[in-house]
Amino acid sequence: MRDLRPFLVAPQDSLLAVMQRINQNAHGIALVADAEGRLLDTVTDGDLRRAVLAGTDLQLPVSTLQARRSAPPLTAPLGAAHAELIRILEKAGLRHLPLLDAQGRVQDLALLEELLEQERAPQLAAVVMAGGYGQRLRPLTEDLPKPMLPVGDKPLLERTVEQLREAGIHSIYLATHYKSQVVAQHFGNGDHFGVEINYLDEEQPRGTAGALAQMPPGDQPLLVINGDILTRLNYRALLDFHRENRADMTVGVRHYELRVPYGVVETEGVQVSRLAEKPTQRLFVNAGVYLLQPELCRLVPADRHFDMTDLIAALMAAGKRVVAFPISEYWLDIGQPEDYAQAQDDVRNGRA
Repeated sequence: MRDLRPFLVAPQDSLLAVMQRINQNAHGIALVADAEGRLLDTVTDGDLRRAVLAGTDLQLPVSTLQARRSAPPLTAPLGAAHAELIRILEKAGLRHLPLLDAQGRVQDLALLEELLEQERAPQLAAVVMAGGYGQRLRPLTEDLPKPMLPVGDKPLLERTVEQLREAGIHSIYLATHYKSQVVAQHFGNGDHFGVEINYLDEEQPRGTAGALAQMPPGDQPLLVINGDILTRLNYRALLDFHRENRADMTVGVRHYELRVPYGVVETEGVQVSRLAEKPTQRLFVNAGVYLLQPELCRLVPADRHFDMTDLIAALMAAGKRVVAFPISEYWLDIGQPEDYAQAQDDVRNGRA
């Protein structure tokens, strides 16, 4: 039986504390138990990200989620056969199954990937968009494409490739245009970095999704990430969220606070209905990370400019399922000189 201490939380623990516990155990789940160890609820990484999307206060106790559920958590008795555990998990579309004793106390946690003797890492291919000019970072980008700018002791793109490899993603496509030879000379075929690298080179820039028209057919979801992003995103959690929500495309989003420097006046006709003094608007913004079903690449035209926003709009118009995945991990878009300076400081101080 595994040590359950990294998974256990109390019903009065805050949602934020539970999120931290899930990040620490790296298995995407926390077990809510009472003082005697009886299981009260399970909370997954996806549950918490949905709570973030709904605007739930993360200082609320985790029991708040339990109060909203219509059914108790799915469990199995301790000692159940592996074949039965696999059947239960696959039928429910779950990865985790708490195992209880006769008194309802949690004794173990069955993980589908262990039962199937599969690797924990997601079996994905990734496309990194690394062809931009980096105009706002000139003169730094006069000799280097933006993703090749050094962050700490290595280029930003090398950090991205290493993080993808650590997540079990070994098939990587680099979409290049501006100073593409600099990227190709550094990475080659990827052998030196423990991955397989192919190139989607564009003679003319065709937008943030244009390179996807060159992708060969595949049967697994495709990760697409902008090459100017520094992040510690949990790619396993992204894949699980995508599958749990049966999405055609999952779009990574970040919270962004917009502070209005003036008092805001709301009206109904000519009548003032509400006053708000210098309010803060909390919005979700596109984080430049996407997971999409591989057949969607066929929707990208090969002969004209086409952005990811165009693809998203086309999917929504066609009634496809596009969902948002809130990124709670470290994330920084290195688009401005001050962002680049922030990235250097975050790496130097161990925050990134």
